[in-house]
Amino acid sequence: MRKLPALSALRVFEAAARRLSFKAAADELNVTPTAVSHQIRHLEESTGVKLFERSARKVALTAAGQQLFPVLRDGFDSFERALEALQRSRSQKVATLSSTLAFMARQLAPRAASFTEAYPDWSLRLDSSNRPVDLETDADAAIRYGDGRYPGLIAEPLFQDRFAPVCSPALNIRTPADLKKATLIHFAWGPLRGDARALGWRQWLDAAQVKGVDAGAGLSFTEELHAVQATLAGQGVGLLSLTLVQQELAAGVLVQPFALELGSFSYDFVYSPRAAGRPSTMLLKEWVAAQFRPPA
Repeated sequence: MRKLPALSALRVFEAAARRLSFKAAADELNVTPTAVSHQIRHLEESTGVKLFERSARKVALTAAGQQLFPVLRDGFDSFERALEALQRSRSQKVATLSSTLAFMARQLAPRAASFTEAYPDWSLRLDSSNRPVDLETDADAAIRYGDGRYPGLIAEPLFQDRFAPVCSPALNIRTPADLKKATLIHFAWGPLRGDARALGWRQWLDAAQVKGVDAGAGLSFTEELHAVQATLAGQGVGLLSLTLVQQELAAGVLVQPFALELGSFSYDFVYSPRAAGRPSTMLLKEWVAAQFRPPA
């Protein structure tokens, strides 16, 4: 158990020592000078140490007072900073949205500023992971990529992903025959591998009835984002998600030389039933719907 004088007396002493005036300390603390003098006297009696030298017009710290003052000043400064931090933390409103690494980088991160513009009292926290996060504790909601079935969670469909060959216009890919001389770019599907919707070059070439192209040759990446980057760099033709490269296609940085597109997995807005009424979840739902609403 700590043996300390009353906190009120220490607070009065710190103010009087900082101002070197009982009256100024009284004004700061909204009490009378008599009350300040009484608290200082009580502190001196309880410690058995004289803290101020008093004269008719001013007060000055004794050697003991000079020793005590900086300790109390720094302590009260620390109290103030800690309390301000607690108040900011309590008042701060944060909405946390999770998604895959690729969708985060290609779709959510470029749109993040629009959230704070729409909801200026809120902060957006974007959490990227290719593994599902706990929607009870780690995020308010998620945009997940898969077959739309998430037991125990509410899943609201956003849109279906589609894949097609894309490349730099500098490669001059115009006909399926041009693929025979092109470098094909592949990426691994990770946990979704084995599902028929985890598309690769073999599926597209078969659907397009293109013969004479080695569907397994070319450049392979374990991460989808790296396949996108290699395609952007003009290193080959990528069979890529059109969702992830839509901006580059619209700008002409990439081209889609063939009309054939194959449907793949869906993107869904997913959240826990327990979070259905949570303000952060409702705001994220509204924002995501506005960002990915189909064009009229």
